[in-house]
Amino acid sequence: MDKETFDAYVKAGKIAARALNYGAGLIKVGASLLEVTDKIEKRIMELGGEFAFPPQISLNDIAAHYYPSDDDKTIFKEGDVAKLDVGVHVNGFVGDTAITVVLSNDAKLKLLAEASREALNSALRIIKPGITISEIGRTIHNEITKRGFAPIRNLSGHGLDRFVIHDAPSIPNFDTGSQEKLKENQVIAIEPFASTGAGIIYESSNPALFSLTGKKPIRSPITREVLRDLEEYNELPFALRWVVKKHGPGKTSFAIRDLKHMDILREYPPLPDKAHGIVSQAEHTVIVREKPVITTLLDE
Repeated sequence: MDKETFDAYVKAGKIAARALNYGAGLIKVGASLLEVTDKIEKRIMELGGEFAFPPQISLNDIAAHYYPSDDDKTIFKEGDVAKLDVGVHVNGFVGDTAITVVLSNDAKLKLLAEASREALNSALRIIKPGITISEIGRTIHNEITKRGFAPIRNLSGHGLDRFVIHDAPSIPNFDTGSQEKLKENQVIAIEPFASTGAGIIYESSNPALFSLTGKKPIRSPITREVLRDLEEYNELPFALRWVVKKHGPGKTSFAIRDLKHMDILREYPPLPDKAHGIVSQAEHTVIVREKPVITTLLDE
């Protein structure tokens, strides 16, 4: 990894960390989820970052991928467990980080947030070149289960690369038996999820997040016009709301339907727990070295 790449990863991580910290402070009883999302997006841009993916705030049984529409009326209420997930890139190099905010004094919910946070911290303590994927997964699993919760088995941490937010290797939240080893200068996001329910998520409906998955000839001039803007995201995820703001609901709906029909659009629907248990999440991005570099850790 050359210095320019390293510096870009670190800068992206620090912007993501600052935006996450700022956003977490806005998540309060009575606040609007839509307004908080808008403020986080504005802060990322003010700090000089670009979106690796739209910031997401997923509540309660939804583990990930919740993003508001312009008419979203969600207001944070007492008892909510909010997962804030922020991704920033600098010249394509990504910082990916997440936190759980518990809007309750309920001891079990606070323990749930602790489970994912301490699973993350324990995993980070053992990260180095040569560590196996199975050992990381086992460490995460043990921290979550010893507190009485289930790790989500079909969500995982992941590698990061330039303009790629989900690359090899997969970093599972349990011991898969994989003997694959981490390598010097790999960039990975460790992302434990803990649940009071099944520990399995499913894809629900009404996605508000999408990404392009390739290129094909486009016949429709409307779709071509919208596509020119979407290509600027370099196949990173974007929010439907961003497209509507520029092109309006009718043109956007037509283009999205057209791109889906051509099979070059990936959907990211919200991901609830199968038994609708409450979910917590924690995440950091780390450069694998003998002394690992946690890019999304705020300086003291």
